[in-house]
Amino acid sequence: FLLAYLRTWDYQAAQRPDSFIADSEAVKQRIKKYYNRDSKVIYPPVDIDKFKVSDGQKDYFLLVGRPVPYKRFDLAIEAFNHLSQEKLLVIGDWPLYSRLKIKRRNSENIKFIGLVQEEELAKYYADCKALIFPQEEDFGIVPLEAMASGRPVIAFRAGGALETVKEGETGVFFGEQTPEALVEAVKSFDEKRFDSGNLRRHAQKFDKAVFKNKISKSISHLTDL
Repeated sequence: FLLAYLRTWDYQAAQRPDSFIADSEAVKQRIKKYYNRDSKVIYPPVDIDKFKVSDGQKDYFLLVGRPVPYKRFDLAIEAFNHLSQEKLLVIGDWPLYSRLKIKRRNSENIKFIGLVQEEELAKYYADCKALIFPQEEDFGIVPLEAMASGRPVIAFRAGGALETVKEGETGVFFGEQTPEALVEAVKSFDEKRFDSGNLRRHAQKFDKAVFKNKISKSISHLTDL
């Protein structure tokens, strides 16, 4: 009974704003489905200037973020347990970190870095073969940080990744959220197919300056009404 009341209240409250801004097409569809309201998509900002393209050696794959359950770090760890010839570096020391270490099964090809400073993170991005992105996000900033560093993404085909990753141009997808599907994607991945300059130019479309401009125009339009 209480949940039914809250849903009714939430729907009614959602009819009061003049305008909705969604951070992705996925969220736009959700707003339409549950609130029956139209919305404008303005992608969140990425600070492109914090990241640089490097010619350094790229001999590892990278996993970045908070290892909370929905981000499916466990899936990536399990996949690389079966990819002994490929290195995986994991950045992010959060509550489930120790549990993920157990899943590693003492694989020498998987290394947990922990938390790093922004400058170090930018270096890890720039020197990796590719970013592993196994989760479904509303949008997802991390893939664009990798692209700003000139590196492609291996992503689960869902959510915001569908709007930031261009298959064959800025990354590749795997279709099922399983270790087996990720293993196949990594095995078939060829970093030589991707141009670092094109990757960075794509990321620049999501730069904070673009965000500021779109937000300003959106607000100006509302104040003119």
